[in-house]
Amino acid sequence: MANPVTAQELSDDWALGPPAINSELPVNADFPWDVFDSAAYFEHNYSSLRPDDEVIIEIVGDFFHANEQRRLRPQAIDVGAGANLYPALTMVPFAAELTLCERAFSNRQWLEAEILTPHPSWWRFWSHLNTGRAAYQPIKNPFDLLGRRAQVTKGNIFSLRPGRYDIGTMFFVAESITTRHSEFVRATRSFVGSLRVRAPFAAAFMRHSSGYQVGNRSFPACWVDEEDVRSALAPLASGVTIRTVESNDLRDGYCGMMVATGFKKA
Repeated sequence: MANPVTAQELSDDWALGPPAINSELPVNADFPWDVFDSAAYFEHNYSSLRPDDEVIIEIVGDFFHANEQRRLRPQAIDVGAGANLYPALTMVPFAAELTLCERAFSNRQWLEAEILTPHPSWWRFWSHLNTGRAAYQPIKNPFDLLGRRAQVTKGNIFSLRPGRYDIGTMFFVAESITTRHSEFVRATRSFVGSLRVRAPFAAAFMRHSSGYQVGNRSFPACWVDEEDVRSALAPLASGVTIRTVESNDLRDGYCGMMVATGFKKA
């Protein structure tokens, strides 16, 4: 296994923009995903509702509500669910079955426990999501519904089964699992490719990310912007809208967030 580069090293290397193609850049498989510190990640990112997540919830909630409120789709997927429940919550009213696809052993353990006993902070996420959206408002206990509809599944984003799911989310995954642009593109297209034709999706990305620290370990990121996201989605997605979300105090080494919504191309 290659020695992981630190977030600071990546930040120094990429201070002036994305790196040139370099065959020595670490790949996804070089990092210790099975010991990802899920509790530390949750505590830092989701133990309270941040303003940037409020904006993301509004974008995704409005998109799914506008397009999906009259139908219940059989199969949903949240790819790379990690230590985060709110992407799944955005799909709860619209999915009969919801797959939480996760590679890391530690994250799968965390998800299985969290679905049974959710942290109280998730109620704030739900309250923001169901405000003013009729599709969400009838659900009085979203976590009971999530517990009955969701299944945590071991999976790799690079080997998702094509054309299987009717609605999907992918939050902060494709650009946050590798330093290589080619793997970012593969991951993004694999996610959209796992959807059925005309299936709606929402995907969130860190903008200009240079890597991140979780607990006492460093993990990789690929420096991407709006054009990178649009280009990665173009072959498989239609009706794509990309919104930039202001955020600059979550950690060092990034410049806001991006949310892409659209549909699997016919």
